[in-house]
Amino acid sequence: MSIVDHVSGRFANLTNLERRTSRQLVEGLLFALPYLVVFVSFLLYPLLKGGYMSLFEWNVFNPAESTFVGLGNYARLLGDPDFWNALWNTVYFAVLTVPAIVLVSLGLALGVNRDIRGRGVLRAIFFSPYILTVTVAATIWVDFYSTQYGVINHYLGAVVSNPPKWLQSQLFAMPAISITTVWWLVGFSFVVLLAARQGIPAYLYEAAKLDGASSWRMFRDVTIPQMRYALFFVVVVNLIWTFQVFGQPYVMTSGGPGQATETLVMYLYQAAFNQRSFGYASAVGYVLTGILVLVSIGNYYFIGGGANE
Repeated sequence: MSIVDHVSGRFANLTNLERRTSRQLVEGLLFALPYLVVFVSFLLYPLLKGGYMSLFEWNVFNPAESTFVGLGNYARLLGDPDFWNALWNTVYFAVLTVPAIVLVSLGLALGVNRDIRGRGVLRAIFFSPYILTVTVAATIWVDFYSTQYGVINHYLGAVVSNPPKWLQSQLFAMPAISITTVWWLVGFSFVVLLAARQGIPAYLYEAAKLDGASSWRMFRDVTIPQMRYALFFVVVVNLIWTFQVFGQPYVMTSGGPGQATETLVMYLYQAAFNQRSFGYASAVGYVLTGILVLVSIGNYYFIGGGANE
């Protein structure tokens, strides 16, 4: 006798409809159980544990000797100029990267959606960088930006006499990382927006043409409103990714030059594994989570909320 049959047998005195409902409930719980175990073990428990650790000067070698400091880690964080520098760098990176990803992926999606030759090849080309790991993508662009043998400065040298030292410059390092990230991540947003564009009914464009609408009016009044949910999803996902950026600056600049490319997650990493301040690092992680929640809510009302009007 299976587990489902054993549990369902306890409801034998119920009506057929009630027994069916009970059986479906048990089956649903059993199917969901593997996911629930993973969710609790690797998401919910670490989330709660991190919040608990953020209230202590955490002794990782002997947790029982950890010192309770309450909100002391959060107060320390708010008074630390290095934290504010990392936050500013992260916001700057997001401002550079997210609009670029959205605009480039939207342009690629609308372009490939047209009846042109080689659309399948173009889709594969545009998506292919996304399958690379962050280390591979970052290493490729480190070579591109090299001042000695980089392709970029090789061609810039024919135009300007003194090409920038991209990854060694406080001015150009973050934009260089942003360009790398756009190239690497744009494929995901491209696929999402292409699917959204292909889902727009053709009769909407036919009706707009009958009304004498120009291409721009159709784009503004048909394409964008119909793709609003997809655009909202793309913006939120890319904001979350960019606020959690770590691999690109870690591989390409190690947070330098100076601290020009040190992001919040790099700051958290250094606090936890270099300084062994795990309680403080947990506080940084919770602040980052709060920022992401607020940003997501703001985008919902700014982009997603308007779709319900």
